[in-house]
Amino acid sequence: MTTERSGSAGRGGTPGRARGRSRAGGRGGARTGTGVSGSRKRGSEDSETPDADPEAIARQICLRLLSAAPRTQAQLAAALRRRGVPDDAAAAVLERFAEVKLIDDEMFARAWVESRHHGRGLAGRALGAELRKRGVASDDIATALSQLDPEQELATARELIERRLAATAGMPVPARMRRLTGVLARKGYSPGLAYRVIREALEQEAADGSGAVFDAALLTEPDDDEVPAETWGM
Repeated sequence: MTTERSGSAGRGGTPGRARGRSRAGGRGGARTGTGVSGSRKRGSEDSETPDADPEAIARQICLRLLSAAPRTQAQLAAALRRRGVPDDAAAAVLERFAEVKLIDDEMFARAWVESRHHGRGLAGRALGAELRKRGVASDDIATALSQLDPEQELATARELIERRLAATAGMPVPARMRRLTGVLARKGYSPGLAYRVIREALEQEAADGSGAVFDAALLTEPDDDEVPAETWGM
């Protein structure tokens, strides 16, 4: 009887605890196995980085960036530094890319001026500032801006004011001047050119009878250095 109860207790208790330990052990084993495999995976990934060729990494980064949009050499160099590419490897890759014309700052600047002037109406002053921010050399900027004829800039400024003139109708003339000069200031046009273009537009509007008559003599044309540079976004 005692043996039978002991056997019964064994069947009901001890094996049950064993099964529990087995299940726990199984779960623990699964966790351990997962942790090891995860550790191995991370270790294999980490081990590839030191052994990778820095120039190969630099080429991949540059090609990926250039496939998304044109970049200047300075922009690519900054991207490589952010990604920890050694300077010598970065310099070698950038030099090679420049040799085969995958990087061409002069061409970049020309395309930038063409696109941003016709697409956004930006003047040479604003275009030069944008190119300098992108690390383009002064000589390349000057070459690119030389394609902008002063008469072309003047015509673009007139178009910008013509499109905005009606929106200022009914405003006092000084307020209209401020509003319209702000339009050209944000595009990089000089104060002198802006005032000439706007005065011309207001005079033409008055002559056509579509605007109020005003005394043009009151609209004094400023020199370019009379308006603080920050007013013009420079």
